[in-house]
Amino acid sequence: MKNNADLQKDVQDAIKWEPLLNAAEIGVTVKDGIVTLTGTVDSFSKKSEAETAAKNVAGVKAVVEKIEIKFNDAWAKKDDNDIAKEIINAWKWDWQVPHEKIQVRVEKGWVTLEGELQWNYQREAAKDAIKNLMGVTGVSNNITIKSESHDRLEKKDIESALRRNWSIDGEDIDVKVSGHKVTLTGTVNSSYQKDEAAGIAWDAPGVWNVDNELVVEYR
Repeated sequence: MKNNADLQKDVQDAIKWEPLLNAAEIGVTVKDGIVTLTGTVDSFSKKSEAETAAKNVAGVKAVVEKIEIKFNDAWAKKDDNDIAKEIINAWKWDWQVPHEKIQVRVEKGWVTLEGELQWNYQREAAKDAIKNLMGVTGVSNNITIKSESHDRLEKKDIESALRRNWSIDGEDIDVKVSGHKVTLTGTVNSSYQKDEAAGIAWDAPGVWNVDNELVVEYR
């Protein structure tokens, strides 16, 4: 198991490796596998990139993200109405996003998404289309999933999908299916693997909810 100093260095190196990020802007502290990120960036996309880079490091159990956004240019501080219009326009150009089914609210640059969609990839696409827009300071993705598929969820199909993924040891993950809900328990090697396992479960037709109870234990 990595000690705090080793894990801190790995996270710092991962952040330095990302072309978008200036490592000098972001502070990294580690305690018992929990990484806290601090500092200032000039866009929401950089904030998201730093969090993703940290979560992808083996041994990271959780990321506490305290990075602030301060726009360098006055023009980047947009009116909430203008941000909302740009969001809707961005969705219109993205075939993955059924924008007519999503409600968006913007308050001081913070975007809240609500609505009901059939697939989790649509929910993720709705958020991804937003993060590079200037003026956005954060996103709360409250979109719910309610698939029209009436296929019965099969535990063995999800287990097989987990085993097929090269980055996950599916043997250490237990899958429970109840109605349209999937619960994942067991252990994984990193926060990245935890998120990846949840993403695979979400891809199963008929899933409305994934309860990700996986524990990160670096070995």
